[in-house]
Amino acid sequence: MVELVPQTYFAQLNLVAVFGREAPLQVDLGCGDGGLICELARKFPEKNFLGLEKLVGRVAKTCRKSAELENVRVLNVESAYAVRYLLPENSVETFYLLFPDPWPKRRHHRRRVVTADFLTAVHRALNNEGILHIATDQENYFQQIHTTVEGHPGLESIGVNGHDLPSTKFERRFVEAGAPIYRLSLRKISPVT
Repeated sequence: MVELVPQTYFAQLNLVAVFGREAPLQVDLGCGDGGLICELARKFPEKNFLGLEKLVGRVAKTCRKSAELENVRVLNVESAYAVRYLLPENSVETFYLLFPDPWPKRRHHRRRVVTADFLTAVHRALNNEGILHIATDQENYFQQIHTTVEGHPGLESIGVNGHDLPSTKFERRFVEAGAPIYRLSLRKISPVT
């Protein structure tokens, strides 16, 4: 079964039980229609892929697309919550945060997912040398992300490392509209005290 429905949302996931094997884990934060996660899962069958998505319709679409893939699970939950409470420490090889909701109005900026607390949760869940790939079409959000990252002692920028990733539906839409794409890849470098 592709859709993951935990017995409780108050305990960390047992990833070996979820996937039926031990393998490097990659997590798509806000997996949308599942295009990226399915393409990566086909390309890397030796890895496990977890898609997190809060919208039920998108979860259903991702489940349909990945039905034949043994290494994909999809969880209907808000990404920041899952990273903070459901993913075990040092369990994730790579996170993908591609085109998160930019909440462009100033009064909504507090709803943006990339905060210092979010980065600390990502840092905890990443294994040593783990990577977080970020992409957005919103320059002011990208600048805010950059500022937040600079203040985090456990993550370092490694430039634009995820440029060869399969494009998402949102990315294709933005590129067709002529919007610039801002990318950043971060690596876990040290424990946060």
